[in-house]
Amino acid sequence: MWDYRDAQDEPLFEGGDFAGVCSFPPSPSPSLPLLFAVLRVPAGLQSRGEPMQSPRESREARPRAGWMVMGERGRPSALDVCRVLAVFLSLFPSVSLQCKILKCNSEFRDSSSGPEEDFCTALRAYNGCVRRTARTCRGDLAYHSAQHGIEDLMSQHNCSKEGPTSQPRAHTPPPPPPPPLQPDSQERSDGPEVCHYERSLSRNAAPPNYTHCGFFGDPHLRTFGDDFQTCKVEGAWPLIHNKYLSVQVTNTPVVPGSLATATSKLTIIFKNFQECVDQKMYHAETDELPAAFADGSKNGGDRHGANTLRVVEKVPGQHVEIQARYIGTTIVVRQVGRYLTFAVRMPEEVVNSVEEGDDQDLYLCLHGCPANQRIDFRNLKARAAEAHGGGARARAGEGAPRGFTYQAAKAKCKERLPVEDLYFHSCVFDLLSSGDINFTMAAYYAFEDVKMLHSNSKRYHIFEKDALVGEAGHSADGVLSLLVFNALALLLWFEC
Repeated sequence: MWDYRDAQDEPLFEGGDFAGVCSFPPSPSPSLPLLFAVLRVPAGLQSRGEPMQSPRESREARPRAGWMVMGERGRPSALDVCRVLAVFLSLFPSVSLQCKILKCNSEFRDSSSGPEEDFCTALRAYNGCVRRTARTCRGDLAYHSAQHGIEDLMSQHNCSKEGPTSQPRAHTPPPPPPPPLQPDSQERSDGPEVCHYERSLSRNAAPPNYTHCGFFGDPHLRTFGDDFQTCKVEGAWPLIHNKYLSVQVTNTPVVPGSLATATSKLTIIFKNFQECVDQKMYHAETDELPAAFADGSKNGGDRHGANTLRVVEKVPGQHVEIQARYIGTTIVVRQVGRYLTFAVRMPEEVVNSVEEGDDQDLYLCLHGCPANQRIDFRNLKARAAEAHGGGARARAGEGAPRGFTYQAAKAKCKERLPVEDLYFHSCVFDLLSSGDINFTMAAYYAFEDVKMLHSNSKRYHIFEKDALVGEAGHSADGVLSLLVFNALALLLWFEC
């Protein structure tokens, strides 16, 4: 049973006839359709001193039922109101699903430029605005970034959460001074020891174990555990989420009406960390691969270790590298053709730094794609081999170009990927399902990033037999868990 609540953990409807009648499931992403569930009619609607009607009386009364303008009996029931509301919201989803977080940010920016005594008032109003967007923005990283930012500002300015929240009149800020040229200067201090991951480890500690995750093409995922999967995952999906950073991708159809998808947007949030870095957000999308964070800076802000977080542009508009030395992490973002690729090198300790109470099951780099979103890799070659007869088009849809036969796709991928591993087979599959030759380079650069970021050269290549062994291992774990559960159930049955 789902009970939809707002950001203050209050029911959506309070008191009266509507309490508990309308219950809505939370939507994981603003792009997903809103579902409705009318769970129960409150007892209050049947306990106003009116006797229960017999079936005959109900049939006689039904023609008189309706919505009247006045009177206690004439009011629509809460169930009727919920049904009308459900129909309205399903016809006009943008009314309920539009995330207003940018409006909150804009209002706070306008109202916080006045005197210091007005700042806490503006901050409380900002906090209230953000909390009111919880229902529609809970899948948006900008919303979670604002939440963390408010907590930091409250602490820095000693603002109480209780107090006036009326918006002070907006003040026109003076023109900003020209930005200083020092943020990326090597003359600036390189930061304290705690801002360098390997230096901060004790001398007797074992060397850190670095892991790799990659996401590319239509789309293909290599997890931190070296599992290789091909997935559907249309829409917004989280790749990584831990104490230090969050990564989310948005995948869109390659061809309208097609099931083949690729990454068109990427958002990374680096959370503030001790005296090292301020919170920073990096956002990239098709034809917009910036060489800076969203606020225009190229490093971690004004703290002593700010230069341990840097954005480095390798190839303008095509290749960006983000170095987060304070957590031993390197991220590579590329645009190949019209779509983005993602690769990361991260210490295992950072990968597993789960926030308390956080469920990690949905984070693709850690656990892979959900079972219902995976494409069985054992059928990949069979589908590709049938491409000349329309086999690959069965997934790509009728809009997919007829650009490659199976043999032509193999020959093209062989030019860049001579070893027939899963990167090679992914390249062949993408050419057949999309007809876009740029997917050849996407697979090629994904493998180049593996060679740069993976710590074990013997694990660069993953072959089909490795994928099958991994799947068999997961299946065996599932069977073992089921057997244990059944054994416990039988034991409890006999004991009770």
